[in-house]
Amino acid sequence: MAEYRLKYKIAVDLQLFAQEKTERATPRKRQKARSRGQVAKSMEIPGAFILLFTFVFLVFAGGYFEDRMYRLFTVSFNEYMLWELSADNVAVIFSNLIYRGFILLLPIMAISVIVAVLANYLQFGLLFTAYPLKPQISKLNPVHGAKRLFSLRSVVELLKSVLKLMIVGTVVYWTLFGEKESLPGLWNLPVESIFRYTASLTLELGVKVGLLLIVLALLDYMYQRYQHEKSLRMSKQDIKDEHKNVEGDPLVKSRIRERQRRFALQRMMQEVPKADVVITNPTHYAVALRYDASEMEAPKVVAKGQDYIALKIKEIAAEHGVVTMENKPLARALYERVEIGETVPADLFQAVAEVLAYVYRIKRKA
Repeated sequence: MAEYRLKYKIAVDLQLFAQEKTERATPRKRQKARSRGQVAKSMEIPGAFILLFTFVFLVFAGGYFEDRMYRLFTVSFNEYMLWELSADNVAVIFSNLIYRGFILLLPIMAISVIVAVLANYLQFGLLFTAYPLKPQISKLNPVHGAKRLFSLRSVVELLKSVLKLMIVGTVVYWTLFGEKESLPGLWNLPVESIFRYTASLTLELGVKVGLLLIVLALLDYMYQRYQHEKSLRMSKQDIKDEHKNVEGDPLVKSRIRERQRRFALQRMMQEVPKADVVITNPTHYAVALRYDASEMEAPKVVAKGQDYIALKIKEIAAEHGVVTMENKPLARALYERVEIGETVPADLFQAVAEVLAYVYRIKRKA
């Protein structure tokens, strides 16, 4: 009884071990997950790169934006303020302001779109799938929603957000604290100087925060990649099942191959009566040759076999009056070098011709 319990426990342990997801995902499962939009990606990377590149662009293109904004305010206060208030004039003013604002923001919007596309492409390449848009009834289940809300993943995301807020707040605080001597004196400066100082400080903060967010985003990407690989892990049984689904059941495949071999052997044996000669080893090999000068350029091997198959070829040849001739070197050479349905190679023409000539002499005498 104790031995039976031990065996049962070992069997259960082995079954549980086979079901543990300890193996790396196969290429087929990775491709299937990718087709469903399940890839390793961090939502922080596009936002961080957009923020950094936008502020870097503003640093180098500050003159362009300063000139555009100066023209916008100049036209607004020097021309539009003097126009007569009417419905037509208001429509013209608003259309002009919208157009100038669009031209002003167009470079920033273009950079944001390009950087967002590149940031996602560098993470998981080119991917188009509508599977995430497919409606799923399970998402409406409040129990599943509560589980997602209080899951470990949600806690990790909350801690990440709090940590990011604390780090960014610390950087902003120390940057502004370093300007504590300059900030109180802004009230005594002209508006243009105040604007330039504020813009310069904003750009400095934007670049610092952008660099910091990129570092945090790269760390988050490494974590997301780890989680993605962990979610794709497979058990040994999963790998076996996948291999069985892709390749087919080994038992069924072996039966199919056996049946194919049997049919091929039957077709080969049906060609033996049409042969002109069977060259033997005499016991280990048998090769059946056929030659028709009106159809073939050289003799052709129509059947060949070893041991038991060779014996069957000789038996069928004897039943149908096909000449059997012993030639050990030639039989072995033909068996090893020529496949069924192929013609005899040129270097064996002489030997085969002598055999066929002998066979034809025997047939003429008969």
